[in-house]
Amino acid sequence: MTDHLWVKEFPGAVTICNVEGIILEMNDAADEFFRDNGGRKLIDTKVLDCHPEAAHAKLQKLMEAQRTNVYTIEKKGVKKLIHQTPWYQDGKFAGLVELALEIPFQMPHFVRGS
Repeated sequence: MTDHLWVKEFPGAVTICNVEGIILEMNDAADEFFRDNGGRKLIDTKVLDCHPEAAHAKLQKLMEAQRTNVYTIEKKGVKKLIHQTPWYQDGKFAGLVELALEIPFQMPHFVRGS
């Protein structure tokens, strides 16, 4: 993944794991986001081992159900949108992609017509 020009320096953290939960790739922002946990040294480790028990169980169920999970966090005065979603290869579930995007505390919301 980090060989793809658009994602390497993309300002949001992009982390990809396979169906076994092994971290396959991290872009530069993910390396920085997870620096306190080892950054790119997390590649080839289990994503489930990076989470406390409650989050571990939720992530495991998310992978089993191949579902999307979206929420926000605040850490060190920065608010981020976390979007965890399945990715597919040749139509077959291949694992999860996690995007962590910095967002403002107050942001516009628009309802668009159909």
